[in-house]
Formats: sequence, C-alpha cells, structure tokens
Amino acid sequence: MEIMDFANERILVTGATKGIGRATAILLASRGAKIVAVGRDEHELESLAREINCESHAVDLADAEATRAAARELQPIDRLVNNAGTVTLQPFLETTVEAFQQQMAVNVQAAMIFAQETAKSMIARGKKGTIVNVSSVSSFLGFTNHASYCATKGALDSLTMVMANELGRQGIRVNAVNPTVVLTPMAVKAWSDPAKSEPLLKRIPLGRFIEPEEIAESIAYLLSDRSAMINGVMLPIDGGMMIN
Repeated sequence: MEIMDFANERILVTGATKGIGRATAILLASRGAKIVAVGRDEHELESLAREINCESHAVDLADAEATRAAARELQPIDRLVNNAGTVTLQPFLETTVEAFQQQMAVNVQAAMIFAQETAKSMIARGKKGTIVNVSSVSSFLGFTNHASYCATKGALDSLTMVMANELGRQGIRVNAVNPTVVLTPMAVKAWSDPAKSEPLLKRIPLGRFIEPEEIAESIAYLLSDRSAMINGVMLPIDGGMMIN
C-alpha cells in the first residue's frame, strides 16, 4: 500500500537537483507532495521536472537579495527542506575569507532566509508546518581541510535550535539531519582519496557510507506528522560513527 504522507502539500526543497536534494524531492513526490525545487542549474532543474513534474526555480543562493525574492515568490509552502550546500576544501591556515563567506552564505544564510519567509507564510495561514535542515556530522567533528564547512554546519545546528524554540511556539517544528559521508557528487569530491576515506570508514560500525535515498527517508519522517513531538533535534545518520 502506497504511503501518502504529503498528499497535495507544497514542499520546497533547496539544492534539489543532485544528491540528497534530488533523492528527497523524488521520494516526497512519490508520497503525494507537490514539489517546489530550488537549485542553481536550470538544466538539472528541467531534468528533475521531467521526472516528477515539479515546479522549479533557479537561483544563486549565495545572493541574499535573490534568495529572499525567490523565497517570497514561491510561497505558500507547507513544509521546507533546506538542503542546499557547498564545500571548498582548504587547510585551516589557508582558509580564505572568500571561501568562508561563500559557504556561509549558501549553507546557513540561505537556509535562514527560506525558513524566515516560509515560517511567516505558515503563521499567517495558521499552518502547522515543518522544516528540516540538512546539516552534517561535520558540525560535531573537526575534519581536516573542512574549517569553513564545519563552521557552517555548526552554525546551521545552532540556527535549528533557535528556530525550533521560537517557531515551535507557533506550531512549526524544526529539526536537522546530520549525515556522515553521503555518496553525492560533493562527497565523492571530498572523500575520493582512500587514504582519507578508509580511516573514517573504520570508525563506522556498519562499515560503509550512506546513499542519498537513506537520508531522504529520514527527512521524510521528520517532515511528517509521524514525528509530531520531535522538535529541535540534530539527528546523526552515521552508521554508529559517533559512538567511536
């Protein structure tokens, strides 16, 4: 029997063209959602729209004004997945202000803006909605060459807690998922060197990295009414890595 948790609900997914975002959009569409896909690549958005017949909007999420305009234009939204993210690998002593600001803009600032505009719309409509921020175990661990990325994910977790506190009082639940390495193009870029990946794999009792579809299932659960009393949680999805 098909699960229809999200029948006719408008769910916005940022970073929807690849990896976790694409897998999430496809899964939610299969459960009845009307997907509003946000991404940077128009061709990839068109490809997704052909696959699941979704709305799509191309925007550079590093541009705060363009992001705010898109977030307002795309309302009303019933549930939100802040998935968009970027990474630039640099040793700490060589981390540039430009790379730090770029990652903070996409990974944190854009999530804040979309959540602000979506929550305002939900409150005005009396909608008891849900928001899921896609974070990372990088918010808990200091991975080499990931200074900017780790900082952004730590910031996103802190933002999630404040949102859960303030918006929860309006009936809007906010949670985060914190995966270890997910086999997306971005992760392949970051963890392609066996000398780097093998020590991490040894820390994971289940012995492997994660598929995007596995994260999508957890996001769907936190979005759904099945998790009605879960609010302000940072959920590690790591195969047990954090216990080592």
